Amino acid sequence: MEMVSRPYASAFEAYAVQHPEVLCLSADLTSSCEIDGFRDRHPDQFLSLGMAEQNMLSFAGGLGLAGFRPFIHSFGVFLYRRPYDQLMASIAYPRRKVRLMGFLPGITTPGGMTHQAIEDISVMRTIPNMTVLEAGDATEVESIVAEADTVDGPVYCRILRGSVPRLFNTPLRIGQMRVLAEGDDVLVVTAGIATEEAMRARAALDAAGVAVRHLHLNTLKPFDAAQIVEHAASVRHGVVTLENHLVAGGIGSMVAEALAEAGLARKLVRLGLQDTYAHGGSRPYLMRYYGLDALSLVRAVERVTGQETGITEEALGAVRVDAVHSAVKAEAL
Repeated sequence: MEMVSRPYASAFEAYAVQHPEVLCLSADLTSSCEIDGFRDRHPDQFLSLGMAEQNMLSFAGGLGLAGFRPFIHSFGVFLYRRPYDQLMASIAYPRRKVRLMGFLPGITTPGGMTHQAIEDISVMRTIPNMTVLEAGDATEVESIVAEADTVDGPVYCRILRGSVPRLFNTPLRIGQMRVLAEGDDVLVVTAGIATEEAMRARAALDAAGVAVRHLHLNTLKPFDAAQIVEHAASVRHGVVTLENHLVAGGIGSMVAEALAEAGLARKLVRLGLQDTYAHGGSRPYLMRYYGLDALSLVRAVERVTGQETGITEEALGAVRVDAVHSAVKAEAL
């Protein structure tokens, strides 16, 4: 598997230098959001607002009114918890072209509750005028910058940083989910880092005789409910969702809503954080502890199909890379 180092840093710089109306905003997490090189090389397009996210969002709304397209960079959790009122009033309500680039989604950080954006999808998808995207690999990280900037309104993006695997050969396109496998036993729906786990599980399940239909979502709002229902109707046993987020309000809820509104009766198992905050730890540890890894997905598929596969952890061939972003800066949690 190809691992790409800091794909966001290079993609943002390449795009922003071609579009002088794009401004780079930081809230004292510049290197942790991989824009320190951009700051040094393009100071005229960079603004540091300090550790003041509420002010940063209001300021970004003003920049949008003036015709600029600000890209706000911070950890995802700091883009909606602290400045929620400013997010609504200064950005979402007037439909400003502000791009909120949220790093460390879910349990991709060992920083614990204060740094883990585990309810951001549920919050952001309920905000009128907001588009919500999530990158699942290096290719989607590289293409999310330009794609987000096509939206006539605000966009929230869940961004992966550091060393990121390349899983796809084609760029992210808003509204176009990826059909990664077309089996007819179980439908598996994933996004973000959960997709790599599902790809690991899928190979073992195929070998065990379970045909998986696998959908990867990168556009969480607008949500293509009709396509989800169509795929769910084409499998025999049911649906499993796997997400780096609380199951309440996230992808599991979106799929449940789609099935219910269409009147389609299918067994549904939702994997993700189950009404809990996550504690600190490495990503592999947290994914195993909270049931977000490939083996947890295998067990869920077994519950849906009623078939024991005999698949073990050893059969899944883990290829995770858990690189530390920075060994010296405390902000790089």
